[in-house]
Amino acid sequence: MRSLLEDGNYYVVSACRDVEKMQQVAAEEGFDSSSYTVLECDLGSFDSTRKFASKLRSTIKRPLDALVCNAALYQPALATARYTEDGIEQQLQVNHLSHFLLCSLLLPDVQKAKKGRMVIVGSITGNTNTVGGGTVLPFADLGDLEGMKAGSKDPVAMIDGKAFNGAKAYKDSKICNMMTVLELHRRYHKSTGVTFSSMYPGCIAETQLFREKREWFRKLFPLFMKYVTGGYVSQREAGDRLAQVVKDPRCEKSGVYWSWNGGARAVGYYDNIKGQVVGAGGSGGELFENEPSKEVNDPVKSKIMWDCSAKIAGAVFPALKGSPVSA
Repeated sequence: MRSLLEDGNYYVVSACRDVEKMQQVAAEEGFDSSSYTVLECDLGSFDSTRKFASKLRSTIKRPLDALVCNAALYQPALATARYTEDGIEQQLQVNHLSHFLLCSLLLPDVQKAKKGRMVIVGSITGNTNTVGGGTVLPFADLGDLEGMKAGSKDPVAMIDGKAFNGAKAYKDSKICNMMTVLELHRRYHKSTGVTFSSMYPGCIAETQLFREKREWFRKLFPLFMKYVTGGYVSQREAGDRLAQVVKDPRCEKSGVYWSWNGGARAVGYYDNIKGQVVGAGGSGGELFENEPSKEVNDPVKSKIMWDCSAKIAGAVFPALKGSPVSA
């Protein structure tokens, strides 16, 4: 949000579960109140997600140039699943299904904008062709999507239909995020002109994403990522990277998974000239087109994911002329 506001060419609508808290943070950060609006949106509720889309249209009389789906819930320490008011495992609904629904609701609005963009934040943890995703258990794996095929309703928690694992549930949801972007690109880019992108901002080790981890972990993890793996990225730099995918002319290319600084495909090394650990997706480096994992690129699984997600979330994508795939 900060990066786009400081650019001076954007009016930002912040979709937040806690409106009052967001307004307080914006005031403390000194954001110009004439350049943003905060609207309530609880991604743990399909009803709230739909109400947000409706209120956005009725209150913001501006073109919707970009939709950024950035919210995430991470619950690696849970022994048993937590479910939303819709009866769906929280990480699956917050991280993927409600974003999927929001894309369906707002695609017609983004289509009206000149060079509209939709961005969904991915993660190396959902890509098994990376150090973080391919060496740290549990590995992301959607299996045959038996859980989704069964409706993903309590007591079914996992996409693959197997026993609940909090860390894997998060990783699996990130596979779905990146699959969604590729499917949106395949189905709608030519007919709408909208650019669909995913990106990995780097390991933001000090973010509230890790709030459910133990205190010792929260203190040591940033140091480990910064000085051992080289994967550390500050919240400010991660925000700048996300803003870059929203506005950089190079990111007009659709269907791309954007990354920086090596894409976390290897452990970093110390660069004497830069005086830091580099090459592991961490701070610095240039924007480049990364390659998602084989599973993310799987067209058969992607179609099953799309069809199941649409049914579970009640998402109806517009039937657009020229779209190669029926919505």
